[in-house]
Amino acid sequence: MMPRYFKFIASRLIGTIVDTIVIWLLTNFIFSSYLGAYIIAPTISFEFAVLSNFLFSYFWIWSNRVAVKNYRSFFNHFLSFNISSFFGFVVKMGFLLLFSKMLNLSVVYCNFLALLISGVVNFGLSELVVFKKSPVMDSVDEKILVRGNKSSKV
Repeated sequence: MMPRYFKFIASRLIGTIVDTIVIWLLTNFIFSSYLGAYIIAPTISFEFAVLSNFLFSYFWIWSNRVAVKNYRSFFNHFLSFNISSFFGFVVKMGFLLLFSKMLNLSVVYCNFLALLISGVVNFGLSELVVFKKSPVMDSVDEKILVRGNKSSKV
């Protein structure tokens, strides 16, 4: 079984591709001003990536931590995921603007570098807040492990 963090990295690489393609399209075909290219386009591209990342998180990475899968659960998790992603977005934007001033690179490159840093923040928030283990799930996991160990020794 692939460890959770590696699943996270794989899904976020796809999210990074989504983010990068959207920001490239927006800055090359829609926005030309500083505000459009460095504020509006990254905001839109980030939200596309959030949706992609959430789908991977909910259905693949942390699916075993979602006790009930229905519309309400989906939208409640998406709301908390989106709020936690906002904090990662603030980190991303801070570094994007910092890199653009310090390194004088294209917004696409600055965005990519900033995503590398904000990814660590996003994993922590998903692991500890959005898809946190419940005490009931911990108890069930322990019982499965104990039963699994007993049956394998027999």
